[in-house]
Amino acid sequence: MNALSRLVAPRFHYGWIVAAVVFCVLLATAGTRATPSVLMLPLEHAFGWSRATISLAISVNLALYGLTGPFAAAAMQRFGVRPTVVTALLVLASGVALSSLMTRPWQFVVTWGLMVGSATGVAALTLSATVVSRWFTHRRGLVMGILTASTATGQLVFLPMLAAVVEHAGWRAVIAIVAGVVLVVTPLFWFLLRERPSDLGLRPYGEASDAPIVTHAPTGNPLVTAFSALFSAARTRDFWLLSGSFFICGASTNGYVGTHLIAMCADYGIDEVRGAGLLAAMGIFDLFGTTFSGWLSDRFNSRYLLFWYYGLRGLSLIYLPFAFGFEFFGLPLFALFYGLDWIATVPPTVRLANDVYGKSAAPIVFGWVVAGHQLGAAFAALGAGYLRASLGSYTVASVISGSLCLCASLMVLQINRRRTGTPELASA
Repeated sequence: MNALSRLVAPRFHYGWIVAAVVFCVLLATAGTRATPSVLMLPLEHAFGWSRATISLAISVNLALYGLTGPFAAAAMQRFGVRPTVVTALLVLASGVALSSLMTRPWQFVVTWGLMVGSATGVAALTLSATVVSRWFTHRRGLVMGILTASTATGQLVFLPMLAAVVEHAGWRAVIAIVAGVVLVVTPLFWFLLRERPSDLGLRPYGEASDAPIVTHAPTGNPLVTAFSALFSAARTRDFWLLSGSFFICGASTNGYVGTHLIAMCADYGIDEVRGAGLLAAMGIFDLFGTTFSGWLSDRFNSRYLLFWYYGLRGLSLIYLPFAFGFEFFGLPLFALFYGLDWIATVPPTVRLANDVYGKSAAPIVFGWVVAGHQLGAAFAALGAGYLRASLGSYTVASVISGSLCLCASLMVLQINRRRTGTPELASA
């Protein structure tokens, strides 16, 4: 047991240190992923690129963010969490820094689409699921909710500041700040994270004192492991229900609101700083909403939680085009209502994945479910951009996104309804 673990052991479990370190990394990567929404208008003005062109790079980013997840989870099992995530953080910082030199749209696609998208896919929800499954037996839902809320906190911390920097110092200054933050958290992650509780002679938080200390680490090719989990899960109905509902989740959050809300505000005469402030306010509400959702998922049926989350989100998105016509009951009400719900879907979705597929396979299967989430985000980011370019407003995109959420609220009620035991995949 190292010096830090000996220092904190009398006070609390080292798993909470691990969770705090992962939270900081997710905070930085969440801020990085949110940055394109601040860059959209400056790049449009600086290079004359259309929103559809910029949305293409963002959609590539969102798609790779999701598709990287299952392979990242498998690589964490095979090579370890620390080397996998640190490599991704270095690629992330490099991609962001190189984008300061871009002058052509394809360069934006390569840096922010390919490099940033794939790197953030490693330090994302699959990282949270892997760490939570290894370090916590009790309070899993709560910890997953806190880690998921880092996405909202990243917006809260970064977006208003970055919007102000764009306004006063230009978009290249934003690039320098984001790359610098990523480089700061990289050594923090390397020195403080431990792979498993057994590395410190501990059991997961909440594990029975007479339970054996697990030291086994899976071996094998990460590509084979990831695809094996996919092929096994794809034979189950629940996988398609989880992936389909999470596809809609991504389309209605990262893809639509996260990418286009600031630009949508500009259509109604609201400047970038105020638009970013609106996203930040939603981040504050989501910080509480998602953490509370994790607490609820430890206590209530996750299917019913998801039913309400998707249903209420759908109603708020259908209301969004009309919110600009009101004052108190307009955007502030939308920010409160939508913000509390933004990514509250993640903890109960992780809980369902664990219930259906078991502790061992769930992180990789959830990685594939996240891939569906980000494909939905890419679909919405690109689709909303083209609808705005074609129709001159985002109204149709808002109604489509809200209607899809209402469909998802019905889909989730069918997940894990007929299972009485753990499927074979759990032992894979």
